[in-house]
Amino acid sequence: MAHVRAVHRHARISATKVRQFADLIRGETAGEGLNRLKYVHNRGARFLEKVLRSAVANAEDRGARNVESLKIVEARVDGGPMFKRLQPRARGMAFMIKKRTAHIHVAVDAPELS
Repeated sequence: MAHVRAVHRHARISATKVRQFADLIRGETAGEGLNRLKYVHNRGARFLEKVLRSAVANAEDRGARNVESLKIVEARVDGGPMFKRLQPRARGMAFMIKKRTAHIHVAVDAPELS
């Protein structure tokens, strides 16, 4: 069993905003996962949908047949590096603003590949 992967590193969105949609599609077929994400009105779902489409295209490029029935075996969202900015506050203080990034990993199972 070969896993075909796709990764979007340094995605300019917080990992917690995408993780709920990764939980939604994990274990589904690729066609059903794309269908679920297509009707969710959320920016995090768009990020995950693009990575899932890339994983399916990678599997198709490697010779997998019937790409809509490929099973999503891994849908993981990890935190990436943060841009750190200072926001001035009262009495000379400063608060840290963390602009977060995420690494989005998707793998589909392609049993025909060897």
